[in-house]
Amino acid sequence: MSSKLASHSIVAAAKDQIFCALGEEAVILNLKNGVYYGLDAVGSRIWAHVQEPKTVNEIRDALLNEFDVEGRLLENDLRALLEELAAEGLIEVKDETSA
Repeated sequence: MSSKLASHSIVAAAKDQIFCALGEEAVILNLKNGVYYGLDAVGSRIWAHVQEPKTVNEIRDALLNEFDVEGRLLENDLRALLEELAAEGLIEVKDETSA
């Protein structure tokens, strides 16, 4: 991904993937390249939130209510994972103004 996610960016799971929950974790298959990706319990919760289009801030706020974590740390980790998911084609990112 060439640019950083903005707080108002809208993210949602891409159409060309399938996933399976495995307890608290998840496995995602990218149908375009045939690669599997694994997510730990926190990553799995983030994945659950991107099943419907939401802003980065909406996901951050929901996670802050779910986990006992410092806000800045959570936001940094959230953005890093979302950027990685976008780079792998697993989520779509739209600027809120263009949605």
